[in-house]
Amino acid sequence: MQAVVINQYGDEHQLEMATLPIPTLGAHQVLVQVKATSINPIDWKLREGYLQKMFDWPFPIVLGWDLAGIITQVGVDVTDWQVGDEVFARPDTTNRGTYAEFAAVDDHLLAHKPANVSFAEAAAVPLAGETAWQALFEHGQLKAGQTVLVQAGSGGVGSYAIQLAKAAGAHVITTTSAKHFDLVRDLGADEIIDYRTEKITDKIHNIDLVIDTLGGQSQIDAWQVLNPQTGRQISIVGPAEQTPAIIADTTLTFKAIWLIPSGADLTAIADLMAAKKVKSVIDSTIPFSAAGLIQAHQLSATNHATGKIVITF
Repeated sequence: MQAVVINQYGDEHQLEMATLPIPTLGAHQVLVQVKATSINPIDWKLREGYLQKMFDWPFPIVLGWDLAGIITQVGVDVTDWQVGDEVFARPDTTNRGTYAEFAAVDDHLLAHKPANVSFAEAAAVPLAGETAWQALFEHGQLKAGQTVLVQAGSGGVGSYAIQLAKAAGAHVITTTSAKHFDLVRDLGADEIIDYRTEKITDKIHNIDLVIDTLGGQSQIDAWQVLNPQTGRQISIVGPAEQTPAIIADTTLTFKAIWLIPSGADLTAIADLMAAKKVKSVIDSTIPFSAAGLIQAHQLSATNHATGKIVITF
């Protein structure tokens, strides 16, 4: 099969096309012919070597941990999936990712692709959508009627978080730039703050939950807008240096999370997509090639993509 790999850590020009064996399946895995994948910050952070201590893999490394496609083979102990099923998933994090024509996926990480959702739209979802789901509900314990602030609502995780929170009956506030007001309003934001010209500390207070996708000063400022008794901040980027001291003598809650891939969470999102309550926001769709992946990494690293960057096969 054809795959885009890296053979050493470095800039985006380390991405190159290679021929690799089609993956051999474990008993509880399926083989998926990849129809689309998408780009996440973990891709280029790992490519640059920042995550080497966490994932010390041999080269060549195939990046990418989102996919949508068609099952072409099932492992001997797989019972719930069949050849021909259209699926999407956030596969386990290994050195054989989804920048490839075929990928092996553990059967418990799969979800059926909704019939009304394209492969490209489905491939945008898993990592960002599951991250948003777990931040909101498993860690943030968001309930109907509560108020949530989603930082950077036009980004990958933010765009799903707005929709998932709204579908759960929450009051949703988000930050973005003025050019994205119509987008986030369409996704379900009840209030919008222009991060370029306004401060959240001047606009809102007594918030139940903050979903932090930015870290740094944005995370620090958010402590001032939370409910002082029950407020909680869930971060997908880790704690700001000042955060431990800020919350040391308070009842505020902070948790930095790392996604645990979950077919069950993805199935819940798929149901909402089938019901047209959640959709993918796609910044760019780029054909699969080494040059295409280089372009996609460059765009992702600007941190200014609107929604997701998708690679199609």
